Amino acid sequence: MTFLTLLQAKPVLIGLHLGFAILGIDAFLWLLGKLRGDGGSHRSLIITAVVGVAGFLLSWLAGGYYYVIYYGTLVKPVIKSGLAPWVHDIIMETKEHIFLFIIPLAMTVLFITLLDKEEMDRLGVRPIATWLAGTVAVLGLLIGAMGFVISAAARWGVIK
Repeated sequence: MTFLTLLQAKPVLIGLHLGFAILGIDAFLWLLGKLRGDGGSHRSLIITAVVGVAGFLLSWLAGGYYYVIYYGTLVKPVIKSGLAPWVHDIIMETKEHIFLFIIPLAMTVLFITLLDKEEMDRLGVRPIATWLAGTVAVLGLLIGAMGFVISAAARWGVIK
């Protein structure tokens, strides 16, 4: 088994998707604290935002690959024919849409952190960056909860 084959395995993709998402969420929670407390250097703000964006981008890639290769052909039919078919129609559709705009939100926070502290305060964007960093983290947690419900619905479909 090659390394690429291993990376493309269903459980590995799910683990990468989740792990990178947790990295992104944690980085944005850390960034939220830095922005609220005016703590850390300008460089540390940027690094934290870059780590968060990278985590979400990598999660997006792993999750997108999983969705295209496995979800549509293997998981979705099980959910749709299982005990909770509404999970795909409501939860998965909602997750897909939040997933699409979380990266632009995260990138917006990153771009704001590229401003130095004085410029951020002069333009009055620190409160917006703080609010957006918290929103990105909360949306990441919400997506994680939705993923749990989707996984449970897939297991319930198999039990049926």
